[in-house]
Amino acid sequence: MRHAEHRGRRAPDARGRPGLPATDGATLRSLERAAPGAVAARASDRLAAAHDASHYLLVPRAVVRPDGAAQMAALFRAAAARGLPLTFRSGGTSLSGQAGGDGVLVDTRRHFRDIEVLDDGDRVRVQPGATVRSVNARLARFGRKLGPDPASEIACTIGGVVANNSSGMACGTEYNTYRTLESAVLVLPSGTTLDTGAPDADDRLRVLEPGIHAGLLRLRDRVRADPASTATIRRLFALKNTMGYAVNSFVDHSRAVDILTHLVIGSEGTLAFVAEATFRTVPIHPHTATGLLFFDDLAAATGALPDLVAAGFAAVELLDTTSLRVARRDPKATDQLRGLDLRTHAALLVEHQQPTAEALEDRVRTAAGLFAGLPLAAPAALTDSAHTRATLWHVRKGLYAAVAGARPSGTTALLEDIAVPVDRLLPACTELTALFDRHDYSDSVIFGHAKDGNIHFLLNEDFDDARLVDRYLAFTEDMVDLVLGHGGTLKAEHGTGRIMAPYVRRQYGDELYEVMREVKQLLDPHGFLNPGVLLSDDPAVHISHLKSTPTVESEVDRCVECGYCEPVCPSRDLTLTPRQRIVLRREAARAHHAGDAELAARIEAEAQYDSVDTCAVDGMCQTACPVLIDTGDLTRRLRTERLGSTAQKLGVSAARHWDGVTRTAAGALTAADAAPSALPGKASAVGRALLGAELVPAWSPELPRGGSPRRARPARAPEAVFFPSCVTTMFGAAQPSSAGSGGGVREAFLALCERAGIEIRVPDGIASLCCGTPWKSKGLTDGHAAMRDLVLPVLRRATGNGALPVVVDAASCSEGLAALLAEHGITVVDAVAFTDTAVLPRLPRARQVPSVVVHHTCSSTRLGIHDSLLRVAAAAAETVVEPDDWTCCAFAGDRGLLHPELTASATASEARSVRRHGASAHVSVNRTCELGMTRATGHPYRHLLELLEEATRPQPPSTQAVPSK
Repeated sequence: MRHAEHRGRRAPDARGRPGLPATDGATLRSLERAAPGAVAARASDRLAAAHDASHYLLVPRAVVRPDGAAQMAALFRAAAARGLPLTFRSGGTSLSGQAGGDGVLVDTRRHFRDIEVLDDGDRVRVQPGATVRSVNARLARFGRKLGPDPASEIACTIGGVVANNSSGMACGTEYNTYRTLESAVLVLPSGTTLDTGAPDADDRLRVLEPGIHAGLLRLRDRVRADPASTATIRRLFALKNTMGYAVNSFVDHSRAVDILTHLVIGSEGTLAFVAEATFRTVPIHPHTATGLLFFDDLAAATGALPDLVAAGFAAVELLDTTSLRVARRDPKATDQLRGLDLRTHAALLVEHQQPTAEALEDRVRTAAGLFAGLPLAAPAALTDSAHTRATLWHVRKGLYAAVAGARPSGTTALLEDIAVPVDRLLPACTELTALFDRHDYSDSVIFGHAKDGNIHFLLNEDFDDARLVDRYLAFTEDMVDLVLGHGGTLKAEHGTGRIMAPYVRRQYGDELYEVMREVKQLLDPHGFLNPGVLLSDDPAVHISHLKSTPTVESEVDRCVECGYCEPVCPSRDLTLTPRQRIVLRREAARAHHAGDAELAARIEAEAQYDSVDTCAVDGMCQTACPVLIDTGDLTRRLRTERLGSTAQKLGVSAARHWDGVTRTAAGALTAADAAPSALPGKASAVGRALLGAELVPAWSPELPRGGSPRRARPARAPEAVFFPSCVTTMFGAAQPSSAGSGGGVREAFLALCERAGIEIRVPDGIASLCCGTPWKSKGLTDGHAAMRDLVLPVLRRATGNGALPVVVDAASCSEGLAALLAEHGITVVDAVAFTDTAVLPRLPRARQVPSVVVHHTCSSTRLGIHDSLLRVAAAAAETVVEPDDWTCCAFAGDRGLLHPELTASATASEARSVRRHGASAHVSVNRTCELGMTRATGHPYRHLLELLEEATRPQPPSTQAVPSK
């Protein structure tokens, strides 16, 4: 059916939604019985969860977060009884519309994150909510990793990896999910739970589900008896292929339970729920060398593929001419790329990965000879430089960000993929480029995994314009003809979803399509698992429920809703993630535009606490975002808009009297520490009830006494200017120290510098100065400007107009002061980084503690001082432990005092990991983060430099060893 025939059949979509009907009470009661306390059905809950990385938008009736397989089975029974469609959502990085539905959205991330490494890393058992990155972090210590290596590994989860049969840049078809998944714990639509790795699994399937067992064997025999079917299967699954069901399982496996296991792989949540998956892992090859090979045109590049594949390159990535033009705009682009006179050029990014340095050297020597015989447009060589390799991969991985981030406001970025036999790659790319021109998709790029014949292409579309929807449909029809004409598959990695569901029959033919339909009927006879996905009777399903992206504001408009930000967000298990904060802004704008003021008001009211009050504004989302959005900027602006002129005036007043403010806060903590333990808690509770949780901090017993005032320190020949943070005045040290009057990082840093023979100046008037972060995080822009005006002249004088660096003893303050002085030529260095480079080499050998747990902070991560932190920690401790499941603690200055539930949620996973280690010491690099981690773990955290000072402190003569005679 051609595109013109679809116009009258398009289903109501997000743009035409007249409102958001409430979910009926009977449905909610049924869901609550199945998963008590796990059901959310407010407008903001449903709309925030509706969005994923695809260009589809279906709003669920409710969102459910079950806590285990038993609740999932109960949900299945409830859904079957009431005819409720269920759709599983995990990382939400899916691009083809398979992770959204208008029934019940089942969030599998929050309570399914367990990871168990088996057999010294040869296998790993994982729950579906764990990300690929977190699994690989556990496996890395064993020199192993998962076979699938999707580019979205920071956010995509094991549930999605299994549901989409993920592969990636280097794994090909040999190490994809289908080939490396050993077994799974499945919850079938009937409610039956089956561990397919159990020795008696096939017998249990026969007893518990006799119809499924017999039906799978019948379909196996049907497929094997048809030569045309087996030939089609061998041809299509020789490629990367995620189109339709994995009917190759009928050829590859004989037992019903093994067929079932492998049918579920790539089934996109339409056959069963994967409660647990066990993978065979692959070795990490740590020795790598990378190169970018330029060719005069696409023909020359694809012509080189056979030789490059034969040479054993692990990765061969294609970049077409438009890709190179886009990539050269990136500030990190290589000099060679920027200097090339691009006309019709193409490039191949190649990489060798080897287990030993000797093996890599041999491959590099061989590659040099190979390159000499290729028709290269520029000199090429492989490099093992970590910096250069990172730059080269940035060129490749940054394409999506470069194109999607620069798209016109109001358009949606679509990243699609296909695969063809490698010998058909050149004509396929050539014809695809012609399709871009024919349908007026300018600046669209082609890139991808050339050695697998798998290419991605990216285009931008405005689905608010019906004419452009028709253009998109016409392009899709032509693209389908092109790919199938070359014997390819319409989906190589991203899954069938909704986008290719109408074309499954065309790719496989009637017979195999009917086999797939029988598989669905056999496993899910009521059809309630993810309807409309992978197989559909609606020929217009791929152009229904298209998502529009209304223009809202600069912080929002660039977002492509990929969800990469979500795993690093500290509020993700409490309220909202950065993606969800952004999409609620879009939904409110859409409601306003549609004239639905009631819905817009409801979204904004419900989102106040979830979106604004509990955002830590820690900037971690920006570290993961492909288009570099810091959602904290949006939150700060919203806080500014809410404050009004009186609050701004109070902010300015606080800035001008900061010495008094910090001393008052210190005095209050000291008084609270001296009072009967129940009294401060009751007082703060009353204040919060009267004045609100956004104004009055919550007192808790682990809070310390107040600290001591900061004082100037002159120096004749200083090597740096020290800017001790005001936090050391407000909060006293975790434990007293002989290094100074009150202990703490301030005295520890000065003692270390003195011990190393480094003169340090503390500027006059320091007690009244601050980095500006308290005002910036609260949206108090006037107060922030007032503090900047106080700080700048003092530091100009103290540093000799920027001749000396400014050293700060709290990572968040280092980051805040650097931002405050960004345009004024004054260098700001965190005390840990300064200690690493300037102090540590001049210190005596430390008396190391046995082990130390290190809590990285969001600011230390953004500052890039991770390696410095570990080197300093290694000087003070024999063993340095970085906990699994690290994330920002969300104390965020005073946020942990105003909303302790935020810090409790953010630190829960890390705290469990810390308790398992039993370390000798626990450190961080920010006083408030130390407080947050102390509260979370029950272990006293202090600044890393306090531990180092103690470890390098000269021993009194009486404790020194007596030399033997």
